[in-house]
Amino acid sequence: MSGVQAKICGLSTPEAVRAALDGGARHVGFNFFEKSPRYVTAEAAARLAEPVRAKGGVGVVAITVDPDDALLDRLAAVLKPDFIQLHGKETPARAREVAARTGAGVIKVLSVSDADDLAGAAAFEPVVDHLMFDAKTPKGSDLPGGMGAKFDWTLLAGRRFNRPWFLAGGLDPWNVAEAVRLSGAPIVDVSSGVERGPGLKDPALITAFLDAVRRA
Repeated sequence: MSGVQAKICGLSTPEAVRAALDGGARHVGFNFFEKSPRYVTAEAAARLAEPVRAKGGVGVVAITVDPDDALLDRLAAVLKPDFIQLHGKETPARAREVAARTGAGVIKVLSVSDADDLAGAAAFEPVVDHLMFDAKTPKGSDLPGGMGAKFDWTLLAGRRFNRPWFLAGGLDPWNVAEAVRLSGAPIVDVSSGVERGPGLKDPALITAFLDAVRRA
C-alpha cells in the first residue's frame, strides 16, 4: 500500500467528486480563478463539497490566483475551505495574511523550470502549511497551471523541505508512478491529466489515477 497521498484539482461535477472520494483522494480542489475552464462559484463549490464533509478526513482546497480580500472573505464564509491554495505572485507576507484572514491552512505553489526555482521555497516554509511544485506555464499564457506542462522531476530527488509538499504539473494515470519514483513526492496533484477536455473531468480517469498512486 502506497503512502503517497493525492489531490484531485479543479472538480466541478458531483460525479467527479464521487470518483475522487471513492478512489481515496486525500484532498479535493475547487478552482476560483475566473479565466480557468474549471472555474466554479463559491456556492457551487459548497454544494459539491457536501459529500466531502460527510465523508470526513478529506481536505477541501480553494484554488486562487492573487485573491483579493473580498474573494477570501466569500470563500471563508460560504465554502469554509480547509486550505487556500495560492497560485499567483503572492509574497510570504501575503500568505501569512491569507491564513490569518480566513482561518484556513495555506498551500503555496511555486512554478519550476530549473533548480534555481526551488530556492523560493525557503521564504514560504515558515508561513505556509504546504508547498506545491508545479511546472511553469508557457510564456503569454493566461493560466498559471492546469495545462499539462511538466518539469524535470529529478530536480526534487533527495530534497528536504520543512513542510509537506505536492508535486504537480503534467501528471496522469500513466506517468504518476514514475513521477513519484523520480521525485520522492509525498503528495501528488492532478487536474488536466484526468480530463477528456478542458475542465471536463472524467471519473474513469480519476479512478485510474488514484489506483496508480496507490500502487506507486
